[in-house]
Amino acid sequence: MNVQNIVVIGAGQMGSGIAQVCAMAGYSVSLQDLKQEQIDKGIGIITKNLSRQVEKGRMTEEEKQAVLDRISPALDLACAREADLVIEAAVERMDIKKQIFAQLDEITPSHTILATNTSSLPITEIAAATKRPEQVIGMHFMNPVPVMKLVEIIRGLATTDEVYQTIEDITKKIGKVPVEVNDFPGFISNRILLPMINEAIYALYEGVATKEAIDDVMKLGMNHPMGPLTLADFIGLDTCLYIMEVLHEGLGDSKYRPCPLLRKYVSAGWLGKKTGRGFYVYE
Repeated sequence: MNVQNIVVIGAGQMGSGIAQVCAMAGYSVSLQDLKQEQIDKGIGIITKNLSRQVEKGRMTEEEKQAVLDRISPALDLACAREADLVIEAAVERMDIKKQIFAQLDEITPSHTILATNTSSLPITEIAAATKRPEQVIGMHFMNPVPVMKLVEIIRGLATTDEVYQTIEDITKKIGKVPVEVNDFPGFISNRILLPMINEAIYALYEGVATKEAIDDVMKLGMNHPMGPLTLADFIGLDTCLYIMEVLHEGLGDSKYRPCPLLRKYVSAGWLGKKTGRGFYVYE
């Protein structure tokens, strides 16, 4: 299938990053969000990222402008009327994703592939909100999108081989490495990562060591680029809690029970770097 026009739903950190890498690969991209200020912020992040590439000599000013020219802002889902591929990067809530996919199913042409950037939610359930479950697939990008190479590609129960192959080819074209994963809660990345983070929070909760010591053990002893508690702050503690709840509910095993300290921090509004306070305090 020949994909030329891509629509990205959600202009946040993930959505803007996805729009950037798609535009850099030559695709025409519509970046859609409900709020103009969110779109402006997303375009601003993209512009800043590209300007950094120009400063480092990896891109000319003309190439930067050509990438920006390929990105069109949109406030309405009607921008998907001519899309070949839609990549949804909205908030990580099943009810919202189902609503978006039901709308996209009505708006988009019959050939359009509908992809979701969900980090943990079942692709099969999202696909059930449409009349084209065979054309629904997961594309889980890693954060920050322009830097991280991996894309988990998740088949739903009905996803066809042709759709999978198209998405794998696009993933390679935008400079990423595709890895095929089946549709289980948390897929691979978060099924392994989040329980590790949750266990680190339990170690802090039980007084096994200080937050600094826990992070240092994993950085210096396991060669992780950052400690699990710092990483949790960067991901967002609300997101960590939500994914742990998806794992706990979806797999039914007590080992996925979210740590009470994680729940307490989220209840306090200490969500990590984005709110200025999580396990650490940020200026």
